[in-house]
Amino acid sequence: MSFQPVLPLGGLAGWGFLKRTMERQQAVQQAAPVQKRDEAYFRDKIGKIDTAEQLVSDKRLLRIALTAFGLEGDVNSKAFIQKILEGGTLKEGSLANKLADKQYQKFSAAFGFGDFSVPRTKISTFPDEILTQFRARSFETAVGAQNNTYRLALNAERELPILAARPISDTAKWYTLLGNAPMREVVQTALGLPKSFASIDLDQQVSVLKTRAEAAFGSSAISQFTDPAKMDALIRRFMFRSEVQELGIGSSPASIALTLLRR
Repeated sequence: MSFQPVLPLGGLAGWGFLKRTMERQQAVQQAAPVQKRDEAYFRDKIGKIDTAEQLVSDKRLLRIALTAFGLEGDVNSKAFIQKILEGGTLKEGSLANKLADKQYQKFSAAFGFGDFSVPRTKISTFPDEILTQFRARSFETAVGAQNNTYRLALNAERELPILAARPISDTAKWYTLLGNAPMREVVQTALGLPKSFASIDLDQQVSVLKTRAEAAFGSSAISQFTDPAKMDALIRRFMFRSEVQELGIGSSPASIALTLLRR
């Protein structure tokens, strides 16, 4: 039987319960026989993998590897994943670099099949590197099976501070965020923007997001989310607005338009 987290409440109260009990719940998940077997299998097999073709040919290994990057939905897309891995990330025109979702880029870079003569699977610390991410992502997946809002929030808590701390321009950070669907949904919802917002011009999206962020948090910079207090404020806004959307409050086109005009 797969791990099922305990989530007795919804909304902000349920989020608070999850945060208080998460360390214990993660320990329960990691002790589950299914999880332990997967981790043991990965540790035993991954060091023997020399090529992208070998990795995609082992569905169990591939599932674990993809889950570590939130890409488990592509487990049956073997040819696509092999092309991403073999193309690497050091060449500007590689497939991983072209895709809007930068998780593929991280995935390809982590394994190094297309970038180095000896892949990173041969590094002694590699299994721990991937399995640490696998544990976090698989826990989020289990949470998401019951409450996808919480899964998105957990992902944002982990990923957004990393993006915020990157040594790139703030505008580049905003474009990177827009290319990450889960983070984008959290920030877009927290700032009170409708789903249709994604259909407008990309430059305009960045401009609106910066304006909204400054109004909500006192700064338009993504770097502010290295501050735990700012991160907590973002998540709370996301939770509140998600709950409002679920209840159908103010979700008509007219009310959304009025909300946008008032801000």
